[in-house]
Amino acid sequence: MELLCLDLEGVLIPEIWINFAERTGIEELRATTRDIPDYDELMRMRLGLLDQHGYGLPDIQAVIDTLEPLDGARAFVDWAREHFQLIILSDTFYEFALPLMRKLGNPTLFCHRLEVDDNGRITDYVLRQQDPKRASVKALHSLNYRVIAAGDSYNDTTMLSEAEQGILFHAPDNVIAEFPQFPAVHSYEDLKKEIVKASERDIPLS
Repeated sequence: MELLCLDLEGVLIPEIWINFAERTGIEELRATTRDIPDYDELMRMRLGLLDQHGYGLPDIQAVIDTLEPLDGARAFVDWAREHFQLIILSDTFYEFALPLMRKLGNPTLFCHRLEVDDNGRITDYVLRQQDPKRASVKALHSLNYRVIAAGDSYNDTTMLSEAEQGILFHAPDNVIAEFPQFPAVHSYEDLKKEIVKASERDIPLS
């Protein structure tokens, strides 16, 4: 049995922190794992900026409520779920992602959670485990699944390396240049083609 593992932000939905940065004018919050590979460094910076400017979880959720999946993402997810067992492996948080997951038809999501006080202030974040994307693919291998994976950022590359085939999707030039071993595509149709090429089965593109 083959499994398809996908990153979430930048692959199926907009980057939540970038959209929040645009709404609040806090330019530093535009940074993602495309820019800062160290996830703890990135999250500590984000939480510090939220405290500095007086924003909490309800403010971020209000922005998330205005977002929609990327154009074509729902149709791509429907195609993927028809032909694969699909798991979304993300470094986002359940408190952020669930409204957008509903718009994608509620595929399975593995991600992290936030610690939030009674006033809505985000006090900390809790990782599901260290290097969770790679660990998830390794666990799936232990169950005798064959894995194809796609993502767009530095934090996806260990998942892509662990999979039988990793694919970069909508990745920035710096990530593509540093990881030339992965095919890089920029449309859902081309992503389908790479997935079909990586599969051991005869899968239709439509």
